Amino acid sequence: MDYLNFMRHKGWAVLLLSIGLVAGCATSKETTSSGKSASQEENGENGDYKAYEKVITDEAQSDEGLFTVHKVDNKYYYEIPDSVLNQEMLLVSRIAGTQNDLSFGGAGMKARSQQVVRWQIKDDNILLRHVSYESIADENNPIYESVKNNNYEPIVHSFDIETIKKDSVSENTKVIEVTDFFTSDVPLISGLSDGQRKQFEVRRLDGERSLIDSIRAYPENIETRHILTYESGSPPDDAPTGTISLEMNQSMILLPDQQMEKRVVDDRVGYFSIEQIKYGGERHRADEKQFVTRYELVPKDKEAYLDGELVEPVEPIVYYIDPATPKKWRPYLKQGVEDWQKAFEEAGFKNAIIAKDPPSEEENPEFTPEDVRYSVIRYIANDIPNAQGPHVHDPRTGQILESDILWYHNVMNLLRNWYFVQTAAANPEARSVQFEDEVMGELVRFVSAHEVGHTLGLPHNWGSSYAYPVDSLRSPSFTEEHGTAPSIMDYARFNYIAQPGDGVESFGPAIGEYDEWSIKWGYTWFPEDMSQEEQQATLNEWTRERADDPRYFYGRQTGSKIDPRSQNEDLGNDAMKAGELGIENLKRITDNLIEWTHREGADYDELEELYDNVVTQWGRYMGHVTKNVGGVYENHKTYSQNGPVYQFVPRETQERAMTFLGEFAFSTPEWMLNEDILDRINQSTVVNNLRSAQVNVLNDLTNPQRIARLIEFDARSSDDTYDTFEMMDDVRSIIWSELENNTAIGVHRRNLQRAYIERMAYLMTEELPDVSGEMKEYYGWTDVDVSQSDIRPIVRDQLETLQRDIQRTQSRVSDRATRVHLADAEQRIENILDPNS
Repeated sequence: MDYLNFMRHKGWAVLLLSIGLVAGCATSKETTSSGKSASQEENGENGDYKAYEKVITDEAQSDEGLFTVHKVDNKYYYEIPDSVLNQEMLLVSRIAGTQNDLSFGGAGMKARSQQVVRWQIKDDNILLRHVSYESIADENNPIYESVKNNNYEPIVHSFDIETIKKDSVSENTKVIEVTDFFTSDVPLISGLSDGQRKQFEVRRLDGERSLIDSIRAYPENIETRHILTYESGSPPDDAPTGTISLEMNQSMILLPDQQMEKRVVDDRVGYFSIEQIKYGGERHRADEKQFVTRYELVPKDKEAYLDGELVEPVEPIVYYIDPATPKKWRPYLKQGVEDWQKAFEEAGFKNAIIAKDPPSEEENPEFTPEDVRYSVIRYIANDIPNAQGPHVHDPRTGQILESDILWYHNVMNLLRNWYFVQTAAANPEARSVQFEDEVMGELVRFVSAHEVGHTLGLPHNWGSSYAYPVDSLRSPSFTEEHGTAPSIMDYARFNYIAQPGDGVESFGPAIGEYDEWSIKWGYTWFPEDMSQEEQQATLNEWTRERADDPRYFYGRQTGSKIDPRSQNEDLGNDAMKAGELGIENLKRITDNLIEWTHREGADYDELEELYDNVVTQWGRYMGHVTKNVGGVYENHKTYSQNGPVYQFVPRETQERAMTFLGEFAFSTPEWMLNEDILDRINQSTVVNNLRSAQVNVLNDLTNPQRIARLIEFDARSSDDTYDTFEMMDDVRSIIWSELENNTAIGVHRRNLQRAYIERMAYLMTEELPDVSGEMKEYYGWTDVDVSQSDIRPIVRDQLETLQRDIQRTQSRVSDRATRVHLADAEQRIENILDPNS
């Protein structure tokens, strides 16, 4: 029992005794005729707390909502009802104002991942505690207490109770001052990460220059705007100030009382997810579960819905357009949102997703994009050429509560570059550096729809484009109906396969069969009396029905693409055929690049930018093909489905890939060395840029993990596999083909050959870094101990063979540059094979 409670327990006897003991002291409290101290008489019914009227004075500016928020002078107070204490709330920290170059994303970005918090009373304090839902158990299960004890909730901040407002009609409220909380360096609501603090040499937060701008109360949330100012030795912008100032928006929203029913993840259908470890189940271990993130849609008329009628949801998904958005792009952004209506019809809903213009000042004077109640397409004046679609969800169930699409101004430049480089050869409307508004508007619509898909819970489906045959993408009727892929969530981009004369007029992606299926799977409403086991059985049956149809294939996004079907920026079911057609179009574009980028009076900056994009596009085609070598097809299945989950890419496909790389990657692409273009841009780096592009392909092809998979295939398979020796022989023969013919070696090939030797040196001496956990899964990591595998003996064999070939050829060539190059190459190889020589 603490001192204060002890005194209360002992009552007046102890109090009178203490008064008697100090009666002769000058510091003793003045008493009144009632026996109370003067301060207690003044405080009224609040005992040891100040009177409510003394804290929340008549001058207070008050705003009623979930809490009542008061501003008194320059201090801010929360008046928290007892009923809200211990309830779980979601804290979402966003950057509302930022300096240039502080971080990727700019204003609108989450500064931290969303957090669950609760307000809790402890003696004379209100505690703000952090809640985790990574480990869970049923409250009625005895193990629940152990889960609580082993996931103890950290105390983020402690607030003194300033006063209590007693209300006999409704409930009591506790008043705390929150000024210091929002003007101090509290990690949970900070705008700077540890890495940024180190990078920008942040010394401390300056409380004198940190302040609260506003706190607004709403029925279910509290929105706080505050400015945090840091002393910085190396700020990202405005260096002379030695200062970083950030405007932060903290949203605190009450989580739903009625929790949405969870939907278990199925690896055959792509959804973002939450992960939880549940204790107390029937299995012999803690049950690791994943549940999809999705909005909760409930039909207004449940009987009509179950009868197969399209029914409106009780609460539709609504996206507002940021008031800062240029008006000419608003219709296209809104259309990108409402394009998803047809997908929700597959789930039985009509008018399920709606886009609205921002409300006027008269309609809603308090509307702000940072308010966590509103899903908003944020228009950000930032030169990042991108867009992104994060969402806020209930970590207990995965229910999406709100979404904000971040639309950066320069995404239109990115779209211009893609559309030009990928389609201009066959598409006249792309042959300009400045598109017509209608053309750019449709590109904006595409990206809007893609980002909306993310906010609905859908990740990238990088395997979708593999469903369509290459030849179908040259068909005007097929592309008009289907676009470039069955899913707009693929990175399928624009149709680089269609050739001039094919007659194709529709070059972009659209919401397709897979998107409609994924929304049906994730958003179909099931009646309340249907058990989760019955729901899962129904969903599984739907998935099995589509398992052999490539239109419904889900290829997850990975850092290292082991499955060659699941790649970004690719089209069609044959990377070699698609790449060859794509290169033919790049040649046509390069030949016309000066004419199509011409603008009277302009310099050649955009010519250079688009030429660089041509080179980048060529590199993408090379990467698509390379992934077939040592590739593995990944087809997620359950025990109810026959056949393997993982299959090696067939030998014939791998050999075709090597032939393609020999012709298009490692031979010098003369078409790329267009003198008319190079004379107008910075041509001093052309040789090095081509070297770098070819070396990237070489290093990707000879990645130790790829080599290790080829060794694995040969060891495990009884089929005639494309083994490591064959692959490494082919690489050496392709890159050093001049040795077979005794011909001169040009500068670009010499650079590539030196890069080959350096790559062999790397394989002879270096190990792969240690990768574990989620990063290992994301990167499709293939474990290999290079020094103890067959890799180094195979590389040594390649170097020794190459050394003999060089020695045999040296005396037969007359070209001086070639002789010097070969002499140098022989010495480099010798240094690798015998470092002490």
